[in-house]
Amino acid sequence: MRKARAAAILAGLAVAVAACGNAPTTTQPTASSPATAGGGDKSLQGVKIEIAAKWTGKEQENFEQVLKAFEDKTGAEVTYASTNEDTAAYLGPRIQAGSPPDVAILPQPGLVQQYAEQKALKPLSDAVITEIDGNYTPYWKELGSADGQVYGVLVKAAHKSLLWYRDQAFQDAGVQPPTNWDELLKVSQTIADSGTPPFAFCGGSGWTLTDVFENVYLSVAGPEKYDQLSKHEIPWTDPSVATALEKIGQIVGKKEYIADGSSGALQSVFPDCVNKVYGQKKAAMVIEGDFVATEATQAGAKVGEDAKYVPFPKVGDTAPVMVGGDIAVAMKDSPGAMALLQFLASKEGGEIWAKLPGYLSPNKNVSPDNYPDELTKQLGQTIISAGDAVRYDMSDLAPSAFGGTDGKGEWKVLQDFLRNPADIKGAQTALEAEAKKAWK
Repeated sequence: MRKARAAAILAGLAVAVAACGNAPTTTQPTASSPATAGGGDKSLQGVKIEIAAKWTGKEQENFEQVLKAFEDKTGAEVTYASTNEDTAAYLGPRIQAGSPPDVAILPQPGLVQQYAEQKALKPLSDAVITEIDGNYTPYWKELGSADGQVYGVLVKAAHKSLLWYRDQAFQDAGVQPPTNWDELLKVSQTIADSGTPPFAFCGGSGWTLTDVFENVYLSVAGPEKYDQLSKHEIPWTDPSVATALEKIGQIVGKKEYIADGSSGALQSVFPDCVNKVYGQKKAAMVIEGDFVATEATQAGAKVGEDAKYVPFPKVGDTAPVMVGGDIAVAMKDSPGAMALLQFLASKEGGEIWAKLPGYLSPNKNVSPDNYPDELTKQLGQTIISAGDAVRYDMSDLAPSAFGGTDGKGEWKVLQDFLRNPADIKGAQTALEAEAKKAWK
């Protein structure tokens, strides 16, 4: 699914910061480093474990260092298999053939529910659950659960509640970064008056519009309503949805606020919107996650200097902190699989991973001081500080037919809303009709 790309792009985050001269030199853990010193108990000597995840390239290399630390500690032999972006397409045939990997890392909670229904997952052992209970908030535990049974642990996160801006555009307009929605509207008007469209949107990638909606909705409706809507326990015709769409309409309803207008935005796919801000300098701001750092750097900007960010401006009573992430599950009931999951859920495993580029931990006991650069430290601290208020990307919690299919469901309706933001009632009706079909 397209949101899986968020975590994958995060691999370049620290590289982007380092390119700006902001990242301190760090030593990556090895078998002889303090992170893995001591030798472990070698309790799994000779045991073979296969783990499958979507990561490739540098992100795979970093994860394999974490696996190496586990091997050094336990004596196990771990083989990594990449599913590439479509994890379900890789795992489906293997599950049907009765030869799944011991452990799989899933890019969205919806797959946990799907595979649990197919009886393709093994419940976590008491030792793994104890590790989760000690290191994670109940919300994270719930994301890895189905029908009251715990199947997975969220091992990697991506921060998606950020407003990125081009510093020079703000200086030219004489404005300061906004901290709330009213300030954002005032800043937007001032920037527009200076001759620059305040926003760039990648409307051609419908998932970017879901991210905007989810941040606004979480802030105006609060975590409880967010949870209800994500499960379709309340309809999309609920007044809270209308309120969120009205707020978004205050931006997208003004032609001068959008670079290339709504028609141009709908022809732009991610990361075109980032390039419009930092490469072409046609806009001042873009609403997206931490992975904008990589794209901004590729557009020639320096993160922390030209490309800066602030938390998504507070719209209502809740300061939104929305994340994406990856959930590790066992597909074979073996001591090796459970031991690896326990290690990935532990403070030790999280700290080894945190020292490497492109990683954010949802583990509350992994100190942000472990991260290799200031930007990642700030983002990691925000996720942990949010506590029970943090929420997972709503469209990734939904059935794929509603929240994860190009040209259909929520993506399509929000694209139509971008074309005609005055028709709030029509958008709600369409969203509810699509949701009913998906949850049927």
